[in-house]
Amino acid sequence: MSSFVDLLRRIVRAIRSTPHPAASRGTATAYPGDFTGRPRISYSPARGGAPEPGEVVWTWVPFEEDHSQGKDRPVLLVGREGRWLLGLMLTSKDHDLDAAQEARWGRYWMDIGAGPWDSRGRPSEVRLDRIVRVDPAGVRREGAILDRATFDKVAGSLKDHHA
Repeated sequence: MSSFVDLLRRIVRAIRSTPHPAASRGTATAYPGDFTGRPRISYSPARGGAPEPGEVVWTWVPFEEDHSQGKDRPVLLVGREGRWLLGLMLTSKDHDLDAAQEARWGRYWMDIGAGPWDSRGRPSEVRLDRIVRVDPAGVRREGAILDRATFDKVAGSLKDHHA
């Protein structure tokens, strides 16, 4: 049993330290770092085709502490900056219970409910304090279109947070 647990731990470490998928092909656009400042938020989702703000998509997201590593996760697209899409990470972990601790680390979360981006239908939260740049070519699958009312609540909280 111990060797099975060790194997699982090695698998989890390998997944968590996955390099950018295009890096091994030599085609990765260097990640310029997270977006700072106040984003121009827009809502223009469309089914199929190119990813657009208002959609929840799955893509590779770099870790904060090391942008050369990251993992595949759902992201709410909220705007654009040049060739980049701007996105907010989603999680199914409930941060309401540790909100004070998260705030001490500078992390702020907002509930957005459940949606088809999560195959198990779990409620999600969106992280407001970190805006990641997303390469449109790196989006691997479309998860859903976030309804306009919820998007507007996120946008209002995002504007308040990045004033």
